[in-house]
Amino acid sequence: MVDSVHQGSVPPGVADLLERTVQELVGLRGIRHAILGVQPGDGSYCWISSAGTADTTGAPMTPQTPYCLASVTKLYIGAAVLRLQERGKLSIDDPLAEHLPAKMISGLHRRRGVDRTAELTLRHLLGHASGLPEYLSEAPKGQKALLNLVVEDGDRSWDISELIDRVRAIKGSHFNPRPFDGRRHTVRYSDTNFQLLMAVIEAVTQQPVHDVFATLIYQPLGLTRTWQPGTPQALEMPPAAAPWAGDEPLDRPLALRSFRDIFSTADETLTFLRALISGELFDDPTTAALMWQHWNPLGFSLIPTAPGWPIEYGLAMMRFQAPRLLRSFVSIPTLIGHSGATGSWLFYAPDSDLYITGTVDQLTAPAVPFKKLPRLVERLNATR
Repeated sequence: MVDSVHQGSVPPGVADLLERTVQELVGLRGIRHAILGVQPGDGSYCWISSAGTADTTGAPMTPQTPYCLASVTKLYIGAAVLRLQERGKLSIDDPLAEHLPAKMISGLHRRRGVDRTAELTLRHLLGHASGLPEYLSEAPKGQKALLNLVVEDGDRSWDISELIDRVRAIKGSHFNPRPFDGRRHTVRYSDTNFQLLMAVIEAVTQQPVHDVFATLIYQPLGLTRTWQPGTPQALEMPPAAAPWAGDEPLDRPLALRSFRDIFSTADETLTFLRALISGELFDDPTTAALMWQHWNPLGFSLIPTAPGWPIEYGLAMMRFQAPRLLRSFVSIPTLIGHSGATGSWLFYAPDSDLYITGTVDQLTAPAVPFKKLPRLVERLNATR
């Protein structure tokens, strides 16, 4: 059964369309629950629908149920970095070595026997242009990837030092970082980049990253149900939906804390994205444009949970649109924002002025947003 809430004047056909879409999502193989929220740029309405069971107790998934954002968290990390730049705490062109101790990061980027860690900047990390291995899905020779260890062998925790040691042990970086000069850059998706950025945020503020997010993002936007696991705020929050890994619930509290991904609700993610895209979140509204000023195509990825071509990447932000060679033959609405490995999404469709959020909370379904959302945007356009 679909559960829905709405505000404002909903155009005819929109409610039925969104409820049918949620039913389609929850009917996909391996999906236990789904949630979908849509709001136009003029704020004339906001509709959120959900279906399925939120957790192993059988509790229903409701429009207010919090869920794991997974890599949608990168939008929040990028926003925090840019707000700190506005406050003079850092520059995105600072070397990484300016903010993290040499002992911690020495040898982090090593390729063909040469240590290029000193060449890495925060901009490289924000744009996945560092070449650093993916700490979750890649592994030292003869070992399991960390994500596989968590899913298959049980709960575990790690910190930034352990993460860096693991990246060092993976055989070489993928490519050398090079200066940003306006040309296309080689980019390869790696969660390592954003774990390092959170370490930088903590280093320059001398505060835990969740407190920085609260000060720079949550409090200014009035977000009261957005948090990270294992933090004091988490103790005050309602039960969240359980992410799944195939047929097993990802009941891994230590790992979820170590991932450092944000949990939030559909309405609060829409509030965040609207403030981000409009520039309202920043002291200078034009700061937001740094995130989509220059796009680079992600390379093909053999890692199932890692996004790749034809997705492009700016700074802490994705763009999904029809590849140039196919634009004469197919029409795919452009989406900017981010997706996550659990089939989560938070996107803005600029041509339609629509904000879309949601999740299917399943590690085996990271491609769902790219298969379903473009068609949904087309259908929503047809209702206008």
